[in-house]
Amino acid sequence: MADKDEIKHVEEEAEDELDLNYKAPEKKTLQEIQELDKDDESLIKYKQALLGNLPAKVDPSAPNVQVTRLTLVCDEAPGPITMDLTENVTALKETTFVLKEGVSYRVKISFKVNKEIVSGLRYVQLTYRKSIKVDKETHMVGSYGPRIDEYEFLTPLEEAPKGMLVRGTYHIKSFFTDDDKTDHLSWEWNLNIKKDWKD
Repeated sequence: MADKDEIKHVEEEAEDELDLNYKAPEKKTLQEIQELDKDDESLIKYKQALLGNLPAKVDPSAPNVQVTRLTLVCDEAPGPITMDLTENVTALKETTFVLKEGVSYRVKISFKVNKEIVSGLRYVQLTYRKSIKVDKETHMVGSYGPRIDEYEFLTPLEEAPKGMLVRGTYHIKSFFTDDDKTDHLSWEWNLNIKKDWKD
């Protein structure tokens, strides 16, 4: 897990990049939202359409947001490139995933919202090569309410770097945060850009 100073620094940088005069909405619990205008039948139906099927009972010790998987979605890959984020994420720091140079791919993040609406989820990814930061990506994921099923977020299509100079191992620090600067999950992993999948 990242230390608090690093998370704070990442959040401040992300805010600078996404400074769109955005103000986070006032926090209300799900129960408060359901109690508002409870005599207005059309608003009740509208809220049900927005919120969908709510979990009947949630483990009170479960976090509000659970990031379950990160997948590199690539049609050319010989198999799925998926990391399980429900287990010991510190072990991922020693794991290396392979990506062939020049292929097109997307990052897919699977997550659950268990209890309350969460505003302004974002995925931040810092990429290092030989301890030097070479890239930073910030993706606004959005705001979500609790439901039984997982949500999935896909980043725009990207192309893996190509050429002899960019081949090699990259160390990546990933952060899943929100408007309240809550660190829902932070983890580290490695990506090896190779000439071919089995090179």
